[in-house]
Amino acid sequence: MKKAYLLIPTLYLLGLTGCKSLRGLSGANTTASTAKKPAYSGTRTFMNGIEVSPGGFNENPVKPAKSSLSTDNSSSVKKGDTQTAEPFKAMGIGPENASMLQLKYAIATDATVEKLTNIPLLQVIDKWWGTKYCMGGSTDNCIDCSAFTQILMRDVYQIALPRTSQEQFLACEKIDAEDLREGDLVFFNTSGKDITHVGIYLINNKFVHASTSGGVMITDLNEKYWQPKFRGGGRVMK
Repeated sequence: MKKAYLLIPTLYLLGLTGCKSLRGLSGANTTASTAKKPAYSGTRTFMNGIEVSPGGFNENPVKPAKSSLSTDNSSSVKKGDTQTAEPFKAMGIGPENASMLQLKYAIATDATVEKLTNIPLLQVIDKWWGTKYCMGGSTDNCIDCSAFTQILMRDVYQIALPRTSQEQFLACEKIDAEDLREGDLVFFNTSGKDITHVGIYLINNKFVHASTSGGVMITDLNEKYWQPKFRGGGRVMK
């Protein structure tokens, strides 16, 4: 008799954690603590090396992989190219003539490509995507959260921000979560009394930031680690 064999898939737990803002510059803050990592399970690979790890709440956190996420921003999905276009068409992401950059971040933000019209913003995010975190860093080798927001706001919106997350918080007009729009800052307290983390709001409750565990990535505000630490949004006018 032939024996039947069963294959038992294994679920892996993935962890993500937030980053601490820069402290100790210009005599500002001097201490930092390690935050607990939220756990996620399973990965789903779409294309171009994008792995989406399903998580709790309304989030699909995206696992950065800088070497595999470089994008030719001029490329697009050609009409009739069923091998490339059909997976996105089946997911209802957007039209076939969207750029690969739009398609990639449509996945990351759970949005249709029609809503991702700020190409310079996507280009800057893509340039820094997966760059590792280091406190005080501000280069493409490593960067911290407040340096990332400072660079992105400068390069995309021509807005000059102070260096630390606490200083950026004080420089903003405070806004409620329901009023957040693309380009607003989102602030968090992960330890102590001050603002210790900052990111930039995108769309659909998603924000881009430099995380201590995953570097530059996109996360959902409703994710169970970040939700209780959220301290509000801020808008800086030119």
